[in-house]
Amino acid sequence: MRGNIGATVAALAIAVVALGTAALPARGESVYCAGAELSPTATNGPLMASATLCLINQVRRAYGLQPLRSNGELRKLATSQVHDMVSWNYFADDRPPGLTPMALVSKTRYTTHATKLSVGQNIGWGTGEYATPAEMVAAWIASPGHLENIVTGEYREVGVGVTPAVPARFKPELPGATYAMEFAVRRF
Repeated sequence: MRGNIGATVAALAIAVVALGTAALPARGESVYCAGAELSPTATNGPLMASATLCLINQVRRAYGLQPLRSNGELRKLATSQVHDMVSWNYFADDRPPGLTPMALVSKTRYTTHATKLSVGQNIGWGTGEYATPAEMVAAWIASPGHLENIVTGEYREVGVGVTPAVPARFKPELPGATYAMEFAVRRF
């Protein structure tokens, strides 16, 4: 899915409640995910990715779904996706020259021995206060297409990539981050 939607954690909780599920923890609550409020730096991308997955799994639990497991191959792909978007100055699900998320996942070891594969992708970027994992997840929750990927019960594994920059084409005035999540399930 495409897009960056400025939203707040309050919007995340409201969206989840409006859909008939339990509210997520508010900012500052002890059950909140470690690193959810981090601003991006050159060294905290892995912690921000972990916090993003923790928040996504809170949403899935609120929907009665199993948590997603982190997968190293999908994590490498998500990390390369965000780095390429920043380096090549684009923002899109398909990587130039038109490689789809399915094509990219299919080229990894993730598909070894798989007879069936389903994939999804969420991407986003934010600057200033909107660059934190909590704000990115809130933006995805507020977007029906992004939310659909998050709460698709079929997905079992995920890779999260975060880089402390945004594509220059957006002319950011504040520091920011670019995010990618690669959702997948494989059958053997």
